[in-house]
Amino acid sequence: MNGIPVNNILFVSIALFFIGMYGLFTRRNMITMLMSLELILNSVNINFVVFNKYLYPDKLDGLFFAIFIITIAAAEAAVAIAIIINLYRSHRSIDVETAEEMKY
Repeated sequence: MNGIPVNNILFVSIALFFIGMYGLFTRRNMITMLMSLELILNSVNINFVVFNKYLYPDKLDGLFFAIFIITIAAAEAAVAIAIIINLYRSHRSIDVETAEEMKY
């Protein structure tokens, strides 16, 4: 990261965040929504690591937060996939609008 300017890294992080937001709000498939949420969490991880590197190079707080978010994202993905599988078994679709129509 010594040769890459902070602006470029933050631009990539912002691009990932907004791609994730776009995917979260425009997609109807639950798996693509889950992937969009993972993009958002990864952009936050990039921000933590970059700001830790450039503001506090002697400390590892940003890296620990990033590892914590990766752990939470893995647990969230496991629970979300279990919910998606259960929804597919009951409704034969993972489309969000179809699931709202067939509530009970």
